[in-house]
Amino acid sequence: MDSEICTLLLLTCTIIHVISNKVRRKLNYKLPPGPSPLALVANLVELSKRPQQTLAKLAKLHGPIMCLKLGQLTTIVISSPDIAKEVLQTHDLLFSNRTIPQATTVHNHNHYSLPFLPVSPLWRDLRKICNNQLFNNKSLDASQNLRRKKLHELLNHVHACSLKGEAVDIGNVAFRTAINFLANTFFSLDFVNSVGEGEEYKGIVENLVRAIGTPNLVDFLPLLKMVDPQGIRRRSSTYISMLFVIFDRLIYKRLEFGDATIDDDMLDKLLNISQEDGQKMDHKKIKHLFLDLIVAGTDTTSYTIKCAMAELINNPNAMSKAKRELEQSIGIGNPIEESDVTRLPYLCAIIKETLRLHPAAPLLLPRKGNIDVEINGYTIPQGAQIFINVWAIGRDPSIWDNPNSFSPERFLGSEIDVKGRHSQLTPFGGGRRICPGLPLAMRMLHLMLGSLINGFDWKFENDVNPDIDMGQPLRAIPFRINK
Repeated sequence: MDSEICTLLLLTCTIIHVISNKVRRKLNYKLPPGPSPLALVANLVELSKRPQQTLAKLAKLHGPIMCLKLGQLTTIVISSPDIAKEVLQTHDLLFSNRTIPQATTVHNHNHYSLPFLPVSPLWRDLRKICNNQLFNNKSLDASQNLRRKKLHELLNHVHACSLKGEAVDIGNVAFRTAINFLANTFFSLDFVNSVGEGEEYKGIVENLVRAIGTPNLVDFLPLLKMVDPQGIRRRSSTYISMLFVIFDRLIYKRLEFGDATIDDDMLDKLLNISQEDGQKMDHKKIKHLFLDLIVAGTDTTSYTIKCAMAELINNPNAMSKAKRELEQSIGIGNPIEESDVTRLPYLCAIIKETLRLHPAAPLLLPRKGNIDVEINGYTIPQGAQIFINVWAIGRDPSIWDNPNSFSPERFLGSEIDVKGRHSQLTPFGGGRRICPGLPLAMRMLHLMLGSLINGFDWKFENDVNPDIDMGQPLRAIPFRINK
């Protein structure tokens, strides 16, 4: 980071810290403890690279509910499941809105985005459409044949690599499969195919996810908006424009020509809703909804699969147990159906354990206090940005035995799930803002991971176990198991 930016941050933070301290004394606030602006600036580089780990270290010094003053925004970081439950469940309505990252404001996306809209009539309409039309079991069952075809293509690719002795980039093939799962569920077509056609779609989504996921100084210092020092707004605008061109083309083609071969995919459902009630859904809202779903469902899925595979290859005992369960329930090399997952408790435990250790959204999406709320003896002021550090909660030794060890067995016979009911494991959030695509995500994760390990043995390329949390690619060589 440029020294000029650091100097500007330090100066601005110091001034704001002095002013805000005076204001708080007048209002008689008792904010949670936290590091000084100087300490934050000293950790700024590390904070931008691994925010969840840096914040977890700071929480050990300042406590499970911590206040950060960086720039003009008060940020509350929670690293305790009991306090997280207060935000996600007990006072869910009071913390139901979002602070808005600058990257989401391009094309006025924040005015249509389901994850970032305030609780409002539009938000409720979109939420009902997702819950009742798109992600209910009936709709997902109806579209599983589309996902089955994409899974078959994935396994063919892995098999071809095994015959050649070539390594597979797990994150890359998982991303390709995830985006095609979604594209077929939404549009009944591929975004990326096996011969490289559609690679531009993959590049657009990857670059957009990277831009949105980068910690943005502007979100802490609004005075930098005009400068856009990291270019995040500019890049986000470029890639969103590209996706909207694609969506416009797909919507126009479907409206103009239709497709008798398509059996009511998500685009059809949304177009039907728009024709019945243009207030609930129109073409603009369709585009923004698909943008949210594709961005949320591709990178997170591929990252989770990559982490699960890395952990299993690095833990032969867990891999053997998973293979044995699949062999007994499905048969070696036989295709896995989504309906089979309930008969695979160890596979389910692997997914939970991976989400505990490697949550794709380690701080969840930020919430915002609608009013002043007292929690755990401290005031969370109106307008404060609130992060739940689920990465820190997932590695808390007071909650989990051997928290840094990969041990799916801890979830066997356990009632803990990822549906937001258990605050020690909330990788998809909780309360009314829980991720609406959770049912589809869980189907995709179990189906893809189970298929990759059923019928193939794996070893790291060059016997190198990469640091996947730092974004390094996972390259592994598959070996076909004979039936």
